[in-house]
Amino acid sequence: MRDFLAIAVVLAVLAATGAHAGPIEQACRTSGRAGATPQLCSCIQQAANHTLSRSEQRRAARFFRDPHRAQEVRQSKRARDSEFWQRYRAFGETAEAFCGSA
Repeated sequence: MRDFLAIAVVLAVLAATGAHAGPIEQACRTSGRAGATPQLCSCIQQAANHTLSRSEQRRAARFFRDPHRAQEVRQSKRARDSEFWQRYRAFGETAEAFCGSA
């Protein structure tokens, strides 16, 4: 519970500072998905800022254009891909927890 509160505080601070659009937010906004509102895309970017490095964000942003690539990474036997996938899942859980109502 304390971890979620810490994440909530970080996300609130990032929202208040008006952090610029990162790779996840840009990919979300240009994805063409009906539910990809500016508020949701911004919230998802804030979750990415907390859980993924900048290079990991760029890698994850490619999944918006090519969802099959996510499946390839998930099924990969390479240690680097497995480690990334664990952090990507943590990002997804964080985004879901804090952006579900955005």
